[in-house]
Amino acid sequence: MQKICVIGLGYIGLPTAAVFARAGFSVVGVDVNERVVERLNQGEIIIEEVGLPEVVKEVVAKGKLHASSTPEEADVFIISVPTPIHADCTANVDYVASAIESILPYLKKGNVVIVESTIPPRTIDDVVAPIIEKAGFNPKEDVALAHCPERVLPGRILIELVENTRIVGGLTPQAASKAADVYRQIVTGDVIETEAATAEMSKLMENTFRDVNIALANELAKISARLGIDAHKVIELANKHPRVNIHHPGPGVGGHCLAVDPYFIVEKAPEEALMIQLSRDINNSMPDFVIEQIIKLTAELKEPKIALCGLTYKGNIDDVRESPALEIVEKVLANPRYDVRIHDPHVRDDQVPFPLVSFEEAVSKANLVVILTDHNEFKTIDKHVLLDQMETPVVFDTKNCTNLEQEEELTVYRIGDLTSLQAIAVKPINS
Repeated sequence: MQKICVIGLGYIGLPTAAVFARAGFSVVGVDVNERVVERLNQGEIIIEEVGLPEVVKEVVAKGKLHASSTPEEADVFIISVPTPIHADCTANVDYVASAIESILPYLKKGNVVIVESTIPPRTIDDVVAPIIEKAGFNPKEDVALAHCPERVLPGRILIELVENTRIVGGLTPQAASKAADVYRQIVTGDVIETEAATAEMSKLMENTFRDVNIALANELAKISARLGIDAHKVIELANKHPRVNIHHPGPGVGGHCLAVDPYFIVEKAPEEALMIQLSRDINNSMPDFVIEQIIKLTAELKEPKIALCGLTYKGNIDDVRESPALEIVEKVLANPRYDVRIHDPHVRDDQVPFPLVSFEEAVSKANLVVILTDHNEFKTIDKHVLLDQMETPVVFDTKNCTNLEQEEELTVYRIGDLTSLQAIAVKPINS
């Protein structure tokens, strides 16, 4: 059985290492975070993902997976490090380049090198291959160099790493075939071979498609607020058309994919990627739209107490990367007029730069509860807790996820239904 070296033990790298180890491979996981390395060698992890703690504990106990701060010789090297964006929204491929450079002392002819990190088109050709070539290897003959983008959903990663179709793009057809054969040993879905640049672009377009469609829903929410229309009802009715599937609006787009990947396309073709850039602008505007509503909801209060609930970019995970909720929280905290309490049942104190409290503490004496993430815990909020604990029972549900209904004692606003709130601001269309 081949030995695999996984560089980067984050939300994708660690599950990938665990799945290969569970399949019988000898796996070493490499990370610059000593805490991650130490905990993994004890069979423990510091991220939240369904089923992952049990798998890691099992494979570490069997000696199939161990962690190190430096790479080791292996048959297959998998690069799974972050690709953040610079301040100008261009891709920062430094982590990918550094990861490739870190394996060079251990690289041998015949090895397979797979980049799973999401990267701009032509990164394999223009960045990765030259690094390998500079080290004295022929990247088209001596090693099998490929890109196989991850395409999994947090909360289902262990399932989707095995069941989802994988796209493997090689620098050469031979490299694609050899890298694809690695995945065929663990994947039950299709493994499709293509060129590296095509694989790079396919991953980016998967997430760009979703980002653009979310932007349409968010724009609908803004238009509906202006015109006094319930966007949620509009979406419900429009989606009854057999060829229409409008997404739902929200407080913005986050995570390591949707909020970042479209920029990698814009960077390479700014004059052509007009819709993609506009969609990013719309989705980036949603935190300020949410804050505008918070200001209106608390306009008549001298020192309003606000409970902000949810920090992650999606429900039932602990991932706060690029989360629009964080931007909202930081801007609300910056306003000295507000007394703010923050709660998220899935986030640890060491993940955020502000204190967290329990839900009960957050809503106690509050004038407004703002739901920013669709955790299951928020979908089933007991209205009696709000009625008993809040000073003024008002809820602003930016994810349209709660089971709360408008009634005499409880006021509920939703991101796409601000008709009563916006009524005073509505102007005639031709004014």
